[in-house]
Order: sequence, then structure tokens, then C-alpha cells
Amino acid sequence: VEPSKPVAKALPVVPEGVQADQIIVDKSDRTLVLLDDGKEFARYTDIRFGDAPTGHKHFEGDEKTPEGTYTIDGRNPGSSYTLSLRVSYPNAADRAYAKAQGKSPGGDIFIHGQPNGYTGPTIARDWTDGCIAVSNAEIRQIWKLVPDGAVITIRP
Repeated sequence: VEPSKPVAKALPVVPEGVQADQIIVDKSDRTLVLLDDGKEFARYTDIRFGDAPTGHKHFEGDEKTPEGTYTIDGRNPGSSYTLSLRVSYPNAADRAYAKAQGKSPGGDIFIHGQPNGYTGPTIARDWTDGCIAVSNAEIRQIWKLVPDGAVITIRP
């Protein structure tokens, strides 16, 4: 019997010209959903998070993915990963909490693909330092569908 090979997931079929104004990430369901005017038009499953995925990010280096409402406030076509969309973490409350504990809240949280130069199948475990990771094909589609300023809500 031959070992099974990973099967590439089909990308969502998206109507021409649709853009996301909202992203919902559900950490417990491991889904990333794109919405336009409150209507879902694309869903990505089996997404990956930081090495410590449970709970809200509080400090730099805790390897948690933030929870709450943020915006996509930039993009990096030349990142260390296949494309990346920047999440506006930390917000004022995140900074205040970390400061009260005498620590840095961290930052540089992105939705991104796989590491540049990595040629294996999509990494199937939590592996980032707090980012949201998807396949390279998925980030290429998400990159085109999500403009800067889109609201992202990350749920526990």
C-alpha cells in the first residue's frame, strides 16, 4: 500500500469583482471566512496559528495569536513567507495591558502563506509566532480579495 499524499484543497470560487470588507477567523474551528456586506463569499479551513494557539496574545514571544477586532493595515509582497497581510495588533488595550505587566505586547502579526523556500506540503500543525498561516494558493487568493482597511475579527 502506498502512503497517501496530501491532496490540495480546492480554492473557493469567488464572483468577479467581490472584495472582502470583513474577515472572521475562528481559532477553535480553524476557519478564515471572507465577507462582503455581511455575506460570506469564501471560507478557508484547517488554518494554522502560533505554537501556543489557545488564548489571546498578551506579550511578545508568547506565540499566541491575538483575539479581538483589528484591521488589515498593510501588506508585504516581499516577506519571509508567501505574501503577508498585516493585522493591526496591538491596539491601545493590548499595549496598556502589556505595559501594566512591564512587558512588550509584540506585533508583526500577519495572515501569510508558507515560508519562502519551503517546498513540502502545507505545514499541518501550529507553527507561527502568533500569525495566521494558510497555504500558498490560499494566501494568493486572499491577497487579491482583501483590501487594506478590511476589518478582521479573531475569535477564540
